[in-house]
Amino acid sequence: MTRLTRRLILGAGAAAPFAFMRSPVAQIQRGQELTVGVWGGAQERILREFVATPLEQQHGVKINFVLGGTPERRARAYAERGRPSFDIVYLNIFESRQAVRDGVTQAATDRVPNAANLYPAAKLGGYGVAFNPVTIVYDRRKVDAPMTSWRDFWRPDLRGKVIWPTYPGAQGTSALLMAAKVWGGSENDIDPAFRQIAALKPFAAIQGSQDQLFTMFDQQVGAASVEFGSFTRAYAEARNPNIVIADPTEGQALATNVACITVGTQKQALAEAWVNLHLSPECQRAYAERIYYSPTIRNLDLPPDLRAKLIMGEEAVGRLVDFDWDLVIRNQPRWSSRFTREIAG
Repeated sequence: MTRLTRRLILGAGAAAPFAFMRSPVAQIQRGQELTVGVWGGAQERILREFVATPLEQQHGVKINFVLGGTPERRARAYAERGRPSFDIVYLNIFESRQAVRDGVTQAATDRVPNAANLYPAAKLGGYGVAFNPVTIVYDRRKVDAPMTSWRDFWRPDLRGKVIWPTYPGAQGTSALLMAAKVWGGSENDIDPAFRQIAALKPFAAIQGSQDQLFTMFDQQVGAASVEFGSFTRAYAEARNPNIVIADPTEGQALATNVACITVGTQKQALAEAWVNLHLSPECQRAYAERIYYSPTIRNLDLPPDLRAKLIMGEEAVGRLVDFDWDLVIRNQPRWSSRFTREIAG
């Protein structure tokens, strides 16, 4: 076992190794299999390298990945509530919080030593492993001035140039809620958002996915939209340096990827060891370097040029805008019908 592998398994920091050895590691049984439901692509590759392989090598266990989107694994986790085939499921910000309330997954606890380093916003609904905020993105060639506020969508120079995100969806939900916030409404008063978004028509387009938006930017279909900053930064650096990821004065919309241990798992110690490794500085650094996911732990030192591309530090994380997700989810069917009728129609 390499020094790095040993450090990853035991945890980072002065006290973490001993605390971790006293709790979950000692209970892990050789031959156990851990089933993890997660997204594919770069996230899967990072998890195999920094979490699965160290656990398998150190403890003689096997990690089974079930890849796909959150709707499928969330539905399966709910169908199997209390008798899960998943030991860990990765969910988004509102799904994870709801799953804890519904008794499908477990709340965060101090049995995972590295969780002590989490920002408070990353301890809701399980263990937040990445901040991935939603914000304004725009083509610098097609605007008269930098976009520094969510209200800038309503500037005269953006008339007819806005690519609005469809609803529901992470981007569309964030755009709707931020529009409500800056025009005097809220989750409890969504009418200002619908009125103001309707006033933006005609749109350059309605976008339903990142790939669709990036193709539109390539073809200069429009000037500005709402998207995950991390994916947009990767796209801009690889294909289109004219695209800017804004940091609006009202804040970016909080979004997190959350590791959730299922209620009823028979591999509790191994599941906690998995989460502990995902929250290690080494794994969090790989997220930041490879896919621009912002770290959810405080004890991570990154070079200034990379920090500038992420959300890091108490002040920056504190500016992320969270919402009452219970209320948002309850209203989603009604808001979806309204979006189709008043905005997309």
